[in-house]
Amino acid sequence: MSLEHILLGLLREPASGYDLKAVFDERLHYFWAAELSQIYPALQGLERKGLLRSRRAPSKRGPGRRIYQITPAGHRVLREWLENGPELNDERMDYLAKIYLMDELGDLQKTLRFIRELRDVFSGRLAELQTIERYWSEKDPQYPDALSPQMFHVLLALRKGIHSLSAHVKWCDESIRRVQARIEKENHHGRTISRTSLDPHRRRQHGIARVLDSGIRKKRRTRSR
Repeated sequence: MSLEHILLGLLREPASGYDLKAVFDERLHYFWAAELSQIYPALQGLERKGLLRSRRAPSKRGPGRRIYQITPAGHRVLREWLENGPELNDERMDYLAKIYLMDELGDLQKTLRFIRELRDVFSGRLAELQTIERYWSEKDPQYPDALSPQMFHVLLALRKGIHSLSAHVKWCDESIRRVQARIEKENHHGRTISRTSLDPHRRRQHGIARVLDSGIRKKRRTRSR
């Protein structure tokens, strides 16, 4: 997926760069974020390729706005992208990388605090989407299965966001319980796991460490002879 393809899809209806930014912030933020510094260069590039056209329009405040809309060529590119099937790109999750390496701190209380903060973020985002869905279901008599084709697909994406965030919250709850249980166990035994106590464990666990250790021992034996 790319920002350019999403913009083509959103610009089936005319919109300005600021209009598009509002759509990202209010409706797409749970699966795609974009800043104006990314949106405007992408719009200009798409227009140069003939996939969008633009026009100046008056604005209620300040100078006029530039309004963009998809062209027939843009429709072809959009449809080709949609028909290519799912793309599961590699995800980069900073928070998970931190958790993976957090034994470096040697303090499970910090791990616990980190995951609790993470849960607050996930639960807040989940509450936002649930509020959107609840309001939609109360105000739209066509919800959920008599919606227009466009809004029906918006609903499918919204439900995916709700399910994903629900799973994130559930994982946080499980992780919090596990960390708490480990803290209690360590307190009961009167010890804590430090980085130094983990180093030998790491070396035993990683095959590359065993190979390196073996090589070092062989060199030492050769030198002693």
